[in-house]
Amino acid sequence: MQSIKKLLSLFALSAVLALTACAGSPTKESAGEFVDDSAITTKVKASIFDDPYLKSLDINVVTFKGEVQLSGFVGSIAENNRAVAIAKGVNGVTSVKNDMKVKGSVNSPYK
Repeated sequence: MQSIKKLLSLFALSAVLALTACAGSPTKESAGEFVDDSAITTKVKASIFDDPYLKSLDINVVTFKGEVQLSGFVGSIAENNRAVAIAKGVNGVTSVKNDMKVKGSVNSPYK
């Protein structure tokens, strides 16, 4: 009987450790969040690429826990705003952080 209790305790501890390893934290995604974020990134990239008004392929997309970060370069403020609007329209996006630079702007190295 004692060995059965030890075996059940070991099994319960293993289950708790396995579930904890898959849990997310403020700085780390869970396995499910990683899959969701990968899907969101793919959808945002595809939507930006398919948009006839965005001519820039220099837009990078990264997603962490539903927050999309856009970086890279665009040709105008209108393209910048359009890329942000497209990203915000993708299902699952909770917020968008805009780190894109406009080519030829004051802060751009491409004057």
